[in-house]
Amino acid sequence: MINNKQTKNSNTDQQVKRWRLILGQYADDNLNNKLDSYEQQIDQALDYLYQHEYLARGLLTEGKNRSGGKDGSVYNAVNWLRQSRKLFPKSTFERMQNQALERYNLQGILNDPNAVKELQPNFNSVRLLMRLRGELSNSVQDEVKALIKKVVDEILQKIQPSFVKTMTGKKNRFRRSLLKNSQNFDWRTTIKANLKHFDHDQQRIVIEKAIFNSRAKRQLPWDIILCVDQSGSMDSSIIYSAVCASIITQLPTVKLHLFVFDTQVVDLSHLVSDPVEILMTVQLGGGTNIGYALNYAEQRITNPTRTIIVVVSDFYEGVNLTNLYNTVARLNANRVKMLGLAALDYSATPVYDLQTSQELANRGMQIAALTPEHFANWLAEVMQ
Repeated sequence: MINNKQTKNSNTDQQVKRWRLILGQYADDNLNNKLDSYEQQIDQALDYLYQHEYLARGLLTEGKNRSGGKDGSVYNAVNWLRQSRKLFPKSTFERMQNQALERYNLQGILNDPNAVKELQPNFNSVRLLMRLRGELSNSVQDEVKALIKKVVDEILQKIQPSFVKTMTGKKNRFRRSLLKNSQNFDWRTTIKANLKHFDHDQQRIVIEKAIFNSRAKRQLPWDIILCVDQSGSMDSSIIYSAVCASIITQLPTVKLHLFVFDTQVVDLSHLVSDPVEILMTVQLGGGTNIGYALNYAEQRITNPTRTIIVVVSDFYEGVNLTNLYNTVARLNANRVKMLGLAALDYSATPVYDLQTSQELANRGMQIAALTPEHFANWLAEVMQ
């Protein structure tokens, strides 16, 4: 009975401590429970965020300690990030880091190169830094770029092999041709294949079967025009669009154009091989004029039947829809292939204007939400 009572009391104490950490130091008077040294470190790390919440709600004046004789936070942005990474599981720390950036726009992180270095390099970090890019000081640009590069490299390592394989097909070095042309004659393989026919009397190889290589087919080039909406809701798709563009531009017989747009169009085709620079250039937010972006793309088409236009957008058009609908119908009549991507990422769960996208589909634009691999499959099928 005594052991059961002790266990029950221990469990109750742990629950009270958890509530104390959740509620913060203002709960001290009602939850009189002593925290050990490790729990005190957790409390200080959480309190760093709580103080910013108090400030946001007007419950605390910036630059002054809280009432009741409780000390202000001992942390700045850098040591808070370092300490929190040690104290919390990775998934918990990443959520806290995202909250610190997204909810509180911590100036210590936005303006301190050392704080940016301490950020966990992950997909959400890139998304948040892209959203806050206008508020970042010039002093942190190099560190932000380095963080984005780490994440982009991880994405490339994940998707590039399958993407390229899908687009180009597996190479077969043993493909043979029935066309008996001296330029195609494979003498090494022919000798190897006919060694068994060696004539010992004549001391020579009898060629019973000559082998000729297949010559590579001359492929006509394709123009791919990637139009990417800079709306804030498209941040994940923008990241994958930049990465996919850097892969596509390396493929043979493909000429890639990359445009980002809101109510204006910015041509980033000269940056397609550098996804990090693309993401450092994109300005999230603003209005949306898809029709104008398609007009811009249309002016750059030289061979309609060998052109693919990919529009990455949520299709919430911010202007009259007539121009958009007419442009899509005209491009379709000219046999330009079009794909509207409402999402290009691994969740493939889009939020987009169903009515507008249906009208575009009725006029010849395929609408989909795809992972990068499925996007590669779609391109490969169209380009066959």
